[in-house]
Amino acid sequence: MATVAITGAGRGIGLELARQHVEAGDRVIALVRNPASATKLAELAAASDGRLTVHAMDVGDQASVSAGAAETSDEAVDLLYNVAGVSGPAAAELESSDWAEWNDVFNIMVQGPLRVLQAFLPRMAAGAKVINFSSQLAASTWPYGGYYAYAAAKAALNRLMRSVATDLKERGVIIGLVHPGWVQTEMGGDGADITPQESAEGIRKLAADWTLDRSGDFLKWNGETHAW
Repeated sequence: MATVAITGAGRGIGLELARQHVEAGDRVIALVRNPASATKLAELAAASDGRLTVHAMDVGDQASVSAGAAETSDEAVDLLYNVAGVSGPAAAELESSDWAEWNDVFNIMVQGPLRVLQAFLPRMAAGAKVINFSSQLAASTWPYGGYYAYAAAKAALNRLMRSVATDLKERGVIIGLVHPGWVQTEMGGDGADITPQESAEGIRKLAADWTLDRSGDFLKWNGETHAW
């Protein structure tokens, strides 16, 4: 049995990862900004025989991250999924940008994963893994425009976590970057390619197989290397 921490566990792929890990017999620390609104997660916790607990954590707020991690006691964490994110500005940004929204996107999707990693790192031994949700939009090979804040934040996350992977290699902590696919979630929309179940299944297998020699790599949910 592994102990698994998941940010953004209240919906979409985060919720599905929580469900699948509970079904596999793992202990799940489910982290959400507002537990009161995470009704599906609460139902999953109620049926989990105590294997899943729900904790408040806003990854964009240092005090909330520290408090949320402290609330989960000092149990070792074997696997951390940094899932929580936002889509950023919806309007075209070429002529003008909402800089407050940009700041929010970078705070949540670049600084946020590092905050969470820092909070749980003292409880992670050699062999522990941190899987960060990136996007195909982070790659220089993405052939389309738009999504400036979102794409830039995910590219920054990739570069940041590749540096973290280098710095943690001696400790044996493995860092992964994953494009989860175009998924049928609130963010991805109903017309997306794959279901949250398919994405989560692929990512769980990736996490299980990720080795230290591939720490810092950027992979697709199906195991293929993602061009960057």
